[in-house]
Amino acid sequence: MFLHTSYSHVIMIIVINRLCFMKKLHPKQEKLLDLLKSNIEEPLTIRELQDEIGASSPSIVHHHIKQLESKGYLRRNPHNSHDYQILADKPDKKIAFLNLYGMAQCGPNGSMLKGNPIDRIPISTKILGFPSSDAFLVKARGDSMEPKIKQGDLVIVRKNVSPEDGSIVVCVNNDEVMIKKIQKIDKDNIFLTSLNQAYKAILASKDNFKIEGVVKGILSYTE
Repeated sequence: MFLHTSYSHVIMIIVINRLCFMKKLHPKQEKLLDLLKSNIEEPLTIRELQDEIGASSPSIVHHHIKQLESKGYLRRNPHNSHDYQILADKPDKKIAFLNLYGMAQCGPNGSMLKGNPIDRIPISTKILGFPSSDAFLVKARGDSMEPKIKQGDLVIVRKNVSPEDGSIVVCVNNDEVMIKKIQKIDKDNIFLTSLNQAYKAILASKDNFKIEGVVKGILSYTE
């Protein structure tokens, strides 16, 4: 699912307190965070968490979970209480400066991420929906991914070298950086397709092809 918004609708806080300290956790919150980490594959029920941390009621557990969210240690799916993401051992900052790479750049060993970013852009971590340490930006070039991605759009990408079939990715093919939809024919052959039907599919190189990440959002400028 894509995040698609415009620069004019993104409120970015540029002034950041450089003396950021981790928010101290209540002992029960520390224990709760450890339980959530160790049981992420098979999440415990609220009742089970209540027993483990010695809380007097389920509402106390809910309170501590909300505190973990507000302090930046945890991000939950609002539609599924069992679907959550541990952000890190320390909380994600409210504003992250993400590396911006140009579509024409390619660093050493065929990886754009090993090259030098052209800028660092402040983004609210609440927009991302995943840890900011996994995120980077690219500036789209050309019209091959229209109507979804247009020339000049800033594309939010999550680092991922093994995306699912059908994902839209940022990749390097024969030293050329591209945004394409991948279609896996078999374990050895991948087609790179465009959303713009005027462009033909490209067979990914077997020797010089690298996926940098999956497109997770698009920041478009509108007049």
